[in-house]
Amino acid sequence: MAASSITAFWAVSVLLILVPGADWAHTITAGLRDRSVLPAIGGLLLGYVALTGVVAAGVAAVVASSPVVLTALTVAGAVYLIGIGAVTVARPAVPGASAEGGAGAAWGARLAQGIGVSGLNPKALLLFTALLPQFTDPADGWPMGAQIAALGLVHTVSCAVVYLCVGLTARAVLGARPAAARAVSRASGAAMVVIGVLLLVQRLAA
Repeated sequence: MAASSITAFWAVSVLLILVPGADWAHTITAGLRDRSVLPAIGGLLLGYVALTGVVAAGVAAVVASSPVVLTALTVAGAVYLIGIGAVTVARPAVPGASAEGGAGAAWGARLAQGIGVSGLNPKALLLFTALLPQFTDPADGWPMGAQIAALGLVHTVSCAVVYLCVGLTARAVLGARPAAARAVSRASGAAMVVIGVLLLVQRLAA
């Protein structure tokens, strides 16, 4: 696979990752609340690995062409985001709040939440479906599935770096400011709710 294609995709990928959204909100909340941001970020990354596999297998194109399936996925993802966001608004993160609880249970819950936030995001699925194939070359020696998988890996690694910086920065800046941390946490939760509602409105209007 040509290095120029990978580099061009990486540049577009990073620009998209730097736009704040549900992933950022989830990562900031984890940075304020959890002992480690790794479970939350790991869940987000696993979600994107799953989406990459779906696109590489050609399933995403089938989903995108089926209004019923796409609507069901959108509703599920939107309701999930709204639920997490509402809980975050009602119980805003306090720096290190979950450090006292069961570490194993917290890791599993944060990992699952991260997978849901990214893996159930229909816009991410449609974006992958539209974006990844544009940077592949049918005449290349690599199979199309392998090219898409490689590009998905590039995106996932870029997500890991950016989200780790976001989570650690949130902790460093707000860790000693509980009031500010609660305000940012509530704003992050509200952002998830708004994104979920917009997903529902856009899909139902379509």
